[in-house]
Amino acid sequence: MSRHDPRELAAVFVGGALGTLARAVLTVLVAPEPGHWPWPTFVVNIVGAFLLGYFTTRLLERLPVSSYRRPLLGTGLCGGLTTFSTMQVETITMLEHGHWALAAGYTAASITAGLLAVAVATALVRRAMVRG
Repeated sequence: MSRHDPRELAAVFVGGALGTLARAVLTVLVAPEPGHWPWPTFVVNIVGAFLLGYFTTRLLERLPVSSYRRPLLGTGLCGGLTTFSTMQVETITMLEHGHWALAAGYTAASITAGLLAVAVATALVRRAMVRG
Protein backbone atom coordinates (compact mmCIF):
# COMPACT_ATOMS: atom_id res chain seq x y z
CA MET A 1 0.00 0.00 0.00
CA SER A 2 1.49 3.36 -1.02
CA ARG A 3 1.45 6.33 1.26
CA HIS A 4 0.51 9.70 -0.10
CA ASP A 5 1.93 12.90 1.30
CA PRO A 6 -1.12 14.99 2.25
CA ARG A 7 0.81 18.18 1.41
CA GLU A 8 1.46 16.89 -2.11
CA LEU A 9 -2.23 16.05 -2.52
CA ALA A 10 -3.11 19.52 -1.21
CA ALA A 11 -0.76 21.05 -3.82
CA VAL A 12 -2.56 19.15 -6.60
CA PHE A 13 -5.93 20.22 -5.19
CA VAL A 14 -5.00 23.92 -4.93
CA GLY A 15 -3.40 23.98 -8.38
CA GLY A 16 -6.35 22.11 -9.89
CA ALA A 17 -8.84 24.49 -8.30
CA LEU A 18 -6.98 27.54 -9.68
CA GLY A 19 -6.66 26.04 -13.17
CA THR A 20 -10.28 24.94 -13.29
CA LEU A 21 -11.48 28.33 -12.08
CA ALA A 22 -9.44 30.11 -14.77
CA ARG A 23 -10.86 27.83 -17.48
CA ALA A 24 -14.43 28.23 -16.21
CA VAL A 25 -14.18 32.02 -16.15
CA LEU A 26 -12.84 32.12 -19.70
CA THR A 27 -15.54 29.73 -20.93
CA VAL A 28 -18.30 31.84 -19.38
CA LEU A 29 -16.87 35.12 -20.70
CA VAL A 30 -16.28 33.81 -24.24
CA ALA A 31 -18.85 31.07 -24.84
CA PRO A 32 -18.49 29.68 -28.38
CA GLU A 33 -21.40 29.61 -30.79
CA PRO A 34 -22.36 26.21 -32.23
CA GLY A 35 -20.60 25.59 -35.54
CA HIS A 36 -17.83 28.07 -34.73
CA TRP A 37 -14.28 27.63 -33.55
CA PRO A 38 -14.33 26.91 -29.78
CA TRP A 39 -11.78 29.56 -28.81
CA PRO A 40 -12.01 29.17 -25.00
CA THR A 41 -11.05 25.48 -25.09
CA PHE A 42 -8.43 26.03 -27.78
CA VAL A 43 -6.80 28.90 -25.88
CA VAL A 44 -6.71 27.17 -22.49
CA ASN A 45 -5.29 24.00 -24.02
CA ILE A 46 -2.49 25.86 -25.83
CA VAL A 47 -1.71 28.09 -22.85
CA GLY A 48 -1.77 25.00 -20.62
CA ALA A 49 0.60 23.14 -22.94
CA PHE A 50 2.96 26.13 -22.95
CA LEU A 51 2.86 26.40 -19.16
CA LEU A 52 3.39 22.66 -18.75
CA GLY A 53 6.45 22.79 -21.02
CA TYR A 54 7.76 25.81 -19.13
CA PHE A 55 7.12 24.45 -15.65
CA THR A 56 8.39 20.97 -16.40
CA THR A 57 11.63 22.16 -17.97
CA ARG A 58 12.23 24.84 -15.35
CA LEU A 59 11.43 22.58 -12.42
CA LEU A 60 13.50 19.66 -13.67
CA GLU A 61 16.46 21.56 -15.12
CA ARG A 62 16.71 24.89 -13.29
CA LEU A 63 15.34 24.72 -9.77
CA PRO A 64 16.13 22.51 -6.78
CA VAL A 65 13.89 19.47 -6.49
CA SER A 66 10.66 20.18 -4.65
CA SER A 67 7.95 17.76 -3.61
CA TYR A 68 5.22 20.33 -4.17
CA ARG A 69 6.01 22.53 -7.19
CA ARG A 70 5.38 19.92 -9.88
CA PRO A 71 2.12 18.63 -8.33
CA LEU A 72 0.93 22.22 -7.79
CA LEU A 73 1.88 23.64 -11.18
CA GLY A 74 2.00 20.66 -13.55
CA THR A 75 -0.58 18.18 -12.33
CA GLY A 76 -2.83 20.68 -10.57
CA LEU A 77 -2.78 24.02 -12.37
CA CYS A 78 -2.14 22.74 -15.91
CA GLY A 79 -4.37 19.70 -15.40
CA GLY A 80 -7.24 21.88 -14.21
CA LEU A 81 -6.68 24.52 -16.87
CA THR A 82 -6.53 22.21 -19.88
CA THR A 83 -9.40 20.06 -21.04
CA PHE A 84 -8.84 17.32 -23.57
CA SER A 85 -12.27 15.85 -22.83
CA THR A 86 -14.05 19.09 -23.73
CA MET A 87 -12.03 19.28 -26.95
CA GLN A 88 -13.23 15.79 -27.84
CA VAL A 89 -16.88 16.58 -27.09
CA GLU A 90 -16.65 19.76 -29.17
CA THR A 91 -15.09 17.80 -32.04
CA ILE A 92 -17.83 15.13 -31.91
CA THR A 93 -20.48 17.87 -31.84
CA MET A 94 -18.93 19.48 -34.92
CA LEU A 95 -18.99 16.12 -36.71
CA GLU A 96 -22.59 15.44 -35.67
CA HIS A 97 -23.61 18.79 -37.19
CA GLY A 98 -21.75 18.13 -40.44
CA HIS A 99 -18.86 20.52 -39.79
CA TRP A 100 -16.23 18.02 -40.95
CA ALA A 101 -13.60 20.54 -42.06
CA LEU A 102 -13.97 22.55 -38.86
CA ALA A 103 -13.61 19.39 -36.73
CA ALA A 104 -10.53 18.25 -38.65
CA GLY A 105 -8.96 21.70 -38.53
CA TYR A 106 -9.70 22.10 -34.82
CA THR A 107 -8.20 18.72 -33.96
CA ALA A 108 -5.11 19.24 -36.12
CA ALA A 109 -4.57 22.80 -34.92
CA SER A 110 -5.02 21.82 -31.26
CA ILE A 111 -2.47 19.01 -31.44
CA THR A 112 0.02 20.97 -33.55
CA ALA A 113 -0.24 24.20 -31.55
CA GLY A 114 -0.03 22.29 -28.25
CA LEU A 115 3.14 20.48 -29.29
CA LEU A 116 4.62 23.71 -30.62
CA ALA A 117 3.76 25.51 -27.37
CA VAL A 118 5.58 22.87 -25.31
CA ALA A 119 8.61 23.04 -27.63
CA VAL A 120 8.74 26.86 -27.50
CA ALA A 121 8.40 26.97 -23.71
CA THR A 122 11.11 24.34 -23.29
CA ALA A 123 13.43 26.21 -25.67
CA LEU A 124 12.83 29.50 -23.84
CA VAL A 125 13.76 27.98 -20.49
CA ARG A 126 16.85 26.31 -21.94
CA ARG A 127 17.89 29.49 -23.75
CA ALA A 128 17.66 31.41 -20.48
CA MET A 129 19.86 28.73 -18.90
CA VAL A 130 22.57 29.33 -21.49
CA ARG A 131 22.50 33.10 -20.96
CA GLY A 132 22.20 32.89 -17.17
